[in-house]
Amino acid sequence: MQARSTALPDVVVIEPTVFSDDRGWFMETFNEARFHAALRELGLPVPRAFVQDNQSYSRRGVLRGLHYQLPPHPQGKLVRAVRGRIFDVAVDLRAGSPTFGRWVGEELSAANRRQMWVPEGFAHGFVALDEENEVIYKTTDFYSRECEQAIRWDAPDVGIEWPLEGLTPIVAAKDAQAGLLADATPF
Repeated sequence: MQARSTALPDVVVIEPTVFSDDRGWFMETFNEARFHAALRELGLPVPRAFVQDNQSYSRRGVLRGLHYQLPPHPQGKLVRAVRGRIFDVAVDLRAGSPTFGRWVGEELSAANRRQMWVPEGFAHGFVALDEENEVIYKTTDFYSRECEQAIRWDAPDVGIEWPLEGLTPIVAAKDAQAGLLADATPF
């Protein structure tokens, strides 16, 4: 497995080692010891254990996010696309962080097999770019409606450059009604 920091050093892109032959291919999608070692090599803390796996299906143009959870149930997420391709985004919401309010995005796809580690304290969202897209992600805490927060996907005070490829995003009502970064409760 290869791991690299992004423009937000705490957000990491992971590329698994894939073993291919004439029968097909094999890869480890998660190995706790290797994941922790990769984060340590980048000088990053090891997260809490993953406690929940989620899977979503989205058709082309669906935009989910930008979601985060406040303590006592913050969530770190390890995200990957197992069908199709998505543009995955993390926004730093940690109060006092030198990168507060900045974002980073990465294309994750079934073809490139990349994963993105989005630590606690970051909002997360993605837009689905293919006709059919399935995303699986591990979380470091359980979903908590009471702790859930969101900022608007198109908040001008964040300025995410979504690769919409001519699409009009399909957004849930609660995401469309989310506030701006200036209105957000920081982590």
